[in-house]
Amino acid sequence: MQDYLKFYINGEWVDPVEPRTLEVENPATEEPFARISLGSHADVDKAVEAAQAAFESFSQTSIEYRAELLEKIAAGIQERASDMAKAISDEMGAPMWLAQAAQVPAGMGHYMTAAKILREYQFEEQRGKTLIRKEPIGVCGFITPWNWPQNQIACKVAPAIATGCTMVLKPSEIAPLDAMIVAEIFHDAGVPPGVFNLVNGDGPGVGAYMSQHPGIDMMSFTGSTRAGSLVSQAAAPTVKRVALELGGKSPNIVLPDADLNKAVAGGVMHMMNNTGQSCNAPSRMLVQRDQQDEAIAIAKATAESVKVGAGADAPKGAMGPISNGNQWNKVQDLIQKGIDEGATLVTGGTGRPEGFNKGYFTKPTVFANVTNDMTIAREEIFGPVLCILPYDTEEDAIRIANDTVYGLSGYVQSSDINHAREVANKIRAGNIHINGAGGDLSAPFGGYKQSGIGREWGDFGFEEFLEVKAVLGHSPA
Repeated sequence: MQDYLKFYINGEWVDPVEPRTLEVENPATEEPFARISLGSHADVDKAVEAAQAAFESFSQTSIEYRAELLEKIAAGIQERASDMAKAISDEMGAPMWLAQAAQVPAGMGHYMTAAKILREYQFEEQRGKTLIRKEPIGVCGFITPWNWPQNQIACKVAPAIATGCTMVLKPSEIAPLDAMIVAEIFHDAGVPPGVFNLVNGDGPGVGAYMSQHPGIDMMSFTGSTRAGSLVSQAAAPTVKRVALELGGKSPNIVLPDADLNKAVAGGVMHMMNNTGQSCNAPSRMLVQRDQQDEAIAIAKATAESVKVGAGADAPKGAMGPISNGNQWNKVQDLIQKGIDEGATLVTGGTGRPEGFNKGYFTKPTVFANVTNDMTIAREEIFGPVLCILPYDTEEDAIRIANDTVYGLSGYVQSSDINHAREVANKIRAGNIHINGAGGDLSAPFGGYKQSGIGREWGDFGFEEFLEVKAVLGHSPA
């Protein structure tokens, strides 16, 4: 059993004020392998006090100093990439190939991107006699999830450091170990005491208290829409800024002129990536009705080719377990709900895959003949479950795509790029991917409707951490 019982506050590893521990479970084995401490209000108070004290000087540091600090952090992550990948694999179940190829690099990329943007970012602009200044907002509270732990930490911490803010991080108690390594990297990189503080804990004990804390000027949360709403409610009495990156039920419109085999197979594999535990996963595949039978055959063959495994033994492309038992049960219940409500189970279903008698492994699952009023088409499943919905006309497809409370991402497949662009413009979502286009760390990431408030990544991510000041009469001219 590995013990990670201290918190990182004011540049030091300190004991919790009130000792209380939690075991961290490996989802592939269902066995605990590490222990962390759960923080209290007193620990948050200490962290906030440290961040407040550090803000006065850190907010005045130079652009070049902060850019170099971000580059040192990125170099530190690269140096400890194997440790980080092992921690992520153990705590949330990502196979080592995925942890090494995507989970760790995604986080590292945000620090490098932020350093590059920072050197070119304009914090001041003269407009006639008035100077427009962008200044750091202050002390930031971060609550991050377990599905892409390094990515979600980095896309908050990197712009906060870039803009001169200080912070308190509460990582997911399900996947906390990679965050502990981050704190070690920050320490070794020379991040000044109090700029970055880490307090482990659960939502009620730490997260809710951070959200309402009067010493925190801004909260940034990534997770479920339900939990994000609670963060907003807790933050409201102190009128602090709140940025939310929440759930999704993203449509993937396969237009009739698309390469059907490529579009459907690619959509299935994208859905199964990270065991379906991505907020922007293309979970609703919309296919023209007279192409649905062919699409079903392609989807079935593709899903059944997906291997399942864990750790270093999993082959490249294999799907790991669901990250925790509660989520596994939710996914199982929703798969059964799809069956009960009359969707056609193409492949997969409830229970573990063949050959697995423990671990939170789930069968790669595809449903067809799904209607948009079914539970599996409305709720974010957050597991390897794809819904295929038939449509009759392009207008019908767009209507179905937008008939959701979410609006994080959308996908369009077409052999005609101009046609794809037209359809993309009609989908109400914050990120649209045309013909399988990948992510862009310099582009804004965030959603419409109940998928969130604000944007992360790139220069748009900087804006969340800045206040805007107008200095009138700045120029006598």
